[in-house]
Amino acid sequence: MAREPISKIAYKTLQQGKSIAGLAHKELSTRIMNFLLPDKKLGNLNIDQKLLIDIQNSMEFLREVDWNDAENNIYPKKLLFDEPWLRYLTQYPKIWLDMPNTWDRRRKQNFKDLPKNIENENYPKYYLRNFHHQTDGYLSDFSASIYDLQVEILFNGSADAMRRRIIKPLKEGLNNFSNRKKSSLKIIDVATGSGRTLKQLRGAFPKEKIIGLDLSGSYLKEASRFISDLDGDLIELITGNAEELPLKDNSMQGISCVYLFHELPRSVRENVLKEFFRVLEPGGVLVLADSIQVNDSPDFIQIMENFHKSFHEPFYCDYIKDDINTKITDIGFHNVKTSSFFMTKVWSAIK
Repeated sequence: MAREPISKIAYKTLQQGKSIAGLAHKELSTRIMNFLLPDKKLGNLNIDQKLLIDIQNSMEFLREVDWNDAENNIYPKKLLFDEPWLRYLTQYPKIWLDMPNTWDRRRKQNFKDLPKNIENENYPKYYLRNFHHQTDGYLSDFSASIYDLQVEILFNGSADAMRRRIIKPLKEGLNNFSNRKKSSLKIIDVATGSGRTLKQLRGAFPKEKIIGLDLSGSYLKEASRFISDLDGDLIELITGNAEELPLKDNSMQGISCVYLFHELPRSVRENVLKEFFRVLEPGGVLVLADSIQVNDSPDFIQIMENFHKSFHEPFYCDYIKDDINTKITDIGFHNVKTSSFFMTKVWSAIK
């Protein structure tokens, strides 16, 4: 049997270390908060041994796919090791200091604890809440500053590996425009948040024009800081609602959207897909990544249920049963493909 290269061993070691760190944080923080601010409504969130093994196997498969895509030049290997350690070190104490507020908000079922200075009319009603019980929802600089690390902890250090699953289908779809200069192609990342997906996209698409759109000005400010030193042309950041994209018809060749749909009401998901279809040029590619669903990951239903219990995600239970494939097809997309990696499901489709 051939020996694994040192770089692959280093990658696996890094990923396993992040996974252990994430699990340790969740175990310790849960014990402390259950002692200080017990929440009987949560009940028992323990999972059985077989499911733990399935989770581990699923994470190992994700890492293998992630490594192989880098080996096959889908994206540069440096992305596999690109971790903002200094940024995380400054974020981590904030997470601990804010944790009592988050738990107290959950105990009191207080989902409307938002900054007083926001102008509600600038946001859809479903957006004005504390998703995940997080302080200020998506509407403050503080929330934006700790979000990335919170997601890394939630996914046991696998968040970027799951985000990168959008890159291969994006590249395959953009081959429809192989007769054009890469610098003329436009990709928009919708609900771009604090910029982690943008960094993955720029690494894989160094010449294409990349745009990041989000409803939150605070998260776009954080994204601007995060991507400011990237190579290549400047990434454009714009404020906007996915239901009303500030873009012309047929103006984009690629659209990515990561972890948005489970936070949308069902009717809004359909509206967003229609907007994606409107702004894509014929032949353009749409790639969505979001939570796994019941139909493709029935063995992980307990994890999905625990996620709903632990976090304020009012549209999640509907999302995991929603037939996104049919919605995409009915709107007019074709060549719809799906795949699942650990806790993430990926759709790709062509206009």
